[in-house]
Amino acid sequence: MENKLKLCIALDNPSKEENLKLAKEIKEYSKDIWLKVGFRSFIRDGKEFIVELKKMGYNVFLDLKLYDIPNTMADAAEEIAKMEIDMFNIHASAGIKAMREVMNRIEKFEKRPLVLAVTALTSFDNEEFKKIYGQDIEIKAKKFAKEAYKAGLDGVVCSVWESLEIKNDTNENFLTLTPGIRPFGENAGDQKRIADIKTAKKHKSDFIVIGRPIYKSDNPKKIVEKILKEIQ
Repeated sequence: MENKLKLCIALDNPSKEENLKLAKEIKEYSKDIWLKVGFRSFIRDGKEFIVELKKMGYNVFLDLKLYDIPNTMADAAEEIAKMEIDMFNIHASAGIKAMREVMNRIEKFEKRPLVLAVTALTSFDNEEFKKIYGQDIEIKAKKFAKEAYKAGLDGVVCSVWESLEIKNDTNENFLTLTPGIRPFGENAGDQKRIADIKTAKKHKSDFIVIGRPIYKSDNPKKIVEKILKEIQ
C-alpha cells in the first residue's frame, strides 16, 4: 500500500438510507477514501449493504473487533474474507495464538483483507484502561502491537499518540489506523484520546477515522473535500 494518509469515514448514521445517501454524495471521491461499517450498520443492514458500497467503488473496513476463542475468530475471519471486505479488525487482547490462527486461515485467499489488531479503544483514558489491563495505555498498547506484528497482522488500531512509537517498535510499513480524529476542533464526544489531522500526519498514521464531523454536517461533501485537501 502506498505510504499516504487515508481518510476512513465512519458510517454511523441511524439508518441505511442515510448512510447510502452520504456514500452517494461523496461518490466522486470513492477512490480516495475508505468507508467504515461498524456493529450498528452491519447488524442492521448486513452483507447487502457491503455489496452496495463495493459497487460504488469504495474500499470497506468492517469494524467488528472480533474477540473469541482462536478457532471461532478464524471461522469468522474466513467468512469476512469471502465477502471481499478490504479490511477488518480483531482484538489484540485475544492473544497471539488467536491472531496467528486468523492469519493462517485467510492466507489461502488470492486477495485477502488487511487485518488490524485493536490495541486500546480511544474511549479509554489511562485510569480506566489500567483498571482492566493492569498497565498504562502507552506500555500495553505497544506490547499488543508487537504481538500483532509477530503474528503477521498488517497493522493495529490505536490512538494517534501511540502511532509513531508503534512503528518504531515494529516496522514503518506496519499500518496504524487512528480513530478519535477531530479535524477542525470539534467536540470530543465519547472519545478521550483525540487529535487533529496535523498531529496524525506528524505521528505517521496511515488511516484516520472521522465520523460525526462529516455525517452530522449540513454539507458532508464540503467537509470531505476540506479534509482531503488537509491530508495531502
